[in-house]
Amino acid sequence: MIKPLARTKVGQLRGLHLDPAVPSFFIRKLITQVFSFINISLFNSLLLRRECCTFSNGEYVKSGLADLEKWIASVTEEFAGTSWHELNYIRQAVGFLVIHQKRKKSLEEIMQDLCPALTVRQIYRISTMYWDDKYGTQSVSNEVVAQMREMLNKDNQNLTSNSFLLDDDLSIPFSTEDIYMAIPAMDPSDVELPPLLSEHPSVQFLILHPK
Repeated sequence: MIKPLARTKVGQLRGLHLDPAVPSFFIRKLITQVFSFINISLFNSLLLRRECCTFSNGEYVKSGLADLEKWIASVTEEFAGTSWHELNYIRQAVGFLVIHQKRKKSLEEIMQDLCPALTVRQIYRISTMYWDDKYGTQSVSNEVVAQMREMLNKDNQNLTSNSFLLDDDLSIPFSTEDIYMAIPAMDPSDVELPPLLSEHPSVQFLILHPK
């Protein structure tokens, strides 16, 4: 699931940072946005499809995340920025899927150590959908499930709603001011026109400088 998606999205960016004409600011913002999309898509798929909420799929996605981490290290922080942080939700969800002896974990341990970024609603969803297709182990204890149910009922949250999903933010991740600051100042008179253009009468005003 993650490997085809990651290769498609991130693979398109591999050579982009090598172009000196593209400021690193734009590359950093673009990569961050792509990783945010990967995080939202994978996390929501995990919580919506039970076949994704398995131990073996957790191992598969964890392997894909390791590939992404290596790629981030290879392009350096200048271009990757906070991309690894953008994968926070799927990383923690996968960490829960692949951890052993879930029944021995208390709700406090899960919320504070394993999945601090996730809401109780999201942890409840993963815990109740999880199934171990590899070793046949069980999910969290009935006591932990009951604790989460009680917390959700106190907050008047509908257990069958989709309030656990992440919102997809399609907004542009930078402002016009950011663009202005990222592009170095340039004097138009220092730019040499291609011969084909410089010989054309309609562009003579570009090469004629006032005395």
